[in-house]
Amino acid sequence: MKRKEYEKRLAEAEVELAKLQAWIKDRGLRVVVIFEGRDAAGKGGTIKAITRRLNPRVVRTVALPVPTDREKTEWYLQRYVPHLPAAGEMVLFDRSWYNRLNVERVMGFCTDEQYEQFLRLCPEFEETLVEDGIILIKFWLHTSDDEQERRFQARNTDPKRRWKLSPMDLTARSRWVDYSKARDVTFEHTSTEWAPWHLADLEDKKAGRLNVINFLLSEIPYEDLTPPPLELPERQPAEGYESPDWSALEIPRVFE
Repeated sequence: MKRKEYEKRLAEAEVELAKLQAWIKDRGLRVVVIFEGRDAAGKGGTIKAITRRLNPRVVRTVALPVPTDREKTEWYLQRYVPHLPAAGEMVLFDRSWYNRLNVERVMGFCTDEQYEQFLRLCPEFEETLVEDGIILIKFWLHTSDDEQERRFQARNTDPKRRWKLSPMDLTARSRWVDYSKARDVTFEHTSTEWAPWHLADLEDKKAGRLNVINFLLSEIPYEDLTPPPLELPERQPAEGYESPDWSALEIPRVFE
């Protein structure tokens, strides 16, 4: 998709996302959106496209770091529960509790017992969330191995994006099939009637982001609560007030 067409479509979608945000806040909805997929599948860019015009007090992103030594001894889901939404909030998880079935499984960071236990626990946990009124939407973003390789190479040569490449990403390059098998098990055991997976093709990042946004909007019925333009009050007159000279506090004007 061409950049000009993408920006036009995204601007239209942002208007609808703003309407959805207002509806979520007004109706006190609790929404959880999970983004999973391979490294460089486009999770971060898609989340940014969704949130860039929205209020972070209503729509927030959760991207948890590597668990601490203490967190490793907790109930596995314990570190995720505090980030679940309250009324009037939508939370976007950039990776989620599904780390156990994918990254941790492939990299050997969990035991077979922990893995099997989570396979049993996950559907029940998500059913509990849905029964309690949380709207749960799960996206799996995917690309071809050739496209992932191209994005890895682009990150490696671009200083602005090189931080996105971690030692984990480099190791994952050699375990493409293992990750595919882990994904297959994830779909088989956790795509349920109450919380199905939705597969999104991000081979073309621009088109893929728009498709995800369009699907998200279709999953939550909403109405337009946009208020009319406000009548702005007149600015307070100076009435003799003069601002002191604060020029010494100004930062250097490198650009004019």
